[in-house]
Amino acid sequence: MSIRTDSPHPGQAPRLRLTPTERKTSIALALLFASRMLGLFLLTPVFAVVAQTIPGGSDAARVGLALGAYGLTQAVMQIPLGMASDRYGRRPVIVAGLVLFIVGGVICALAPNIDWIIVGRVIQGVGAVSAAITAWIADATRPEVRTRAMALVGGSIGISFAASLVLSPVIVGTFGLSGLFWAISLLGFACLLIATFVVPVVPRIETAMVTARARDVLGHVDLLRLNFGVFCLHFVLMAMFMVAPGLLEQQGGLDSSSLWKVYLPVILLSFVLMVPAVFYTETRRAHKWALDASVAGLVVVLLLMPLASRQFYPFAAALVGFFIAFNILEALQPSLVSRVAPPHFKGLALGFYNTAQSLGVFAGGVAGGIVSARHGPSNVFLVCAALAFLWFLTARGFKEER
Repeated sequence: MSIRTDSPHPGQAPRLRLTPTERKTSIALALLFASRMLGLFLLTPVFAVVAQTIPGGSDAARVGLALGAYGLTQAVMQIPLGMASDRYGRRPVIVAGLVLFIVGGVICALAPNIDWIIVGRVIQGVGAVSAAITAWIADATRPEVRTRAMALVGGSIGISFAASLVLSPVIVGTFGLSGLFWAISLLGFACLLIATFVVPVVPRIETAMVTARARDVLGHVDLLRLNFGVFCLHFVLMAMFMVAPGLLEQQGGLDSSSLWKVYLPVILLSFVLMVPAVFYTETRRAHKWALDASVAGLVVVLLLMPLASRQFYPFAAALVGFFIAFNILEALQPSLVSRVAPPHFKGLALGFYNTAQSLGVFAGGVAGGIVSARHGPSNVFLVCAALAFLWFLTARGFKEER
């Protein structure tokens, strides 16, 4: 197998490129990850509003539970399924998880009330395949290029969420909440086809999770910081979207089918503005700086949101700021995990990372619903700001890669 390099200057260490097989596998797995995350994210931008049209949907706490329920079962199943993929192979475990995801989506599409949607979301979460997918990427790539492959997956998550913000209101406006769940199930089926027929067969190295111990990860301070970070990031995301759609409707005179008119320019502008930061991070290897600056920016935006949410355009501007920080952090953190985790427990480290992410989804959905119902939307933003500030304090101790 040939290794392609770039040597722009004599005497400079060559920069390895992905081989054709690595590139094909990484792109296929990033597409699989992105499609599955899109299926999960499609619910986030509109569910708090459209859930009010079904029996039980006026209870904000139950709506929050329905939104975050899959995160709880994801958190429980992520590591066991990751370990099962070590024993039985990545593809069989991922296929089985996607079948459960599809079944849960169908139950939600046919649900007569909010309680059956909770049941369907729980079943969707049992198909927790994120750790298996990231381990599959580790199998398919050399250590020298693995960070780029992981960053590709991290970036695909941000793109998926951006797409969900635009597509979700359109689907709901055309086909209703049931149609949205049918679309989610269809995306699950597309993922099933990708996992079965598109991703190449990759020889697996029998190490990682087999020999690693949980205490190896739990005793690694920088990995704990990153796990806490991804928990906070997805907590904030889910909690904020328990109240953001309703505020946009209220301040902008929109309905759920028109929210894309806000989300599309917000996402496009945030992507344009995040590019210089990403370019600087990669060219200057300023990952530590990017982490600190992005989390600090997140804190500032969340503190401004209670005031900004009183008017439409300031709130839209605050959303742009939020998504600049979110997209940078969503791509940066998985890359940092792959950098700091020692090779002999990289797979297990990714399992814990994905578990923390899922717990954030669950806790954010539930907490956002409860705080919104009892104390109002402004306090949701303040709770998120407090958590993000705690994240900032812990992230300050993160050691940049040497």
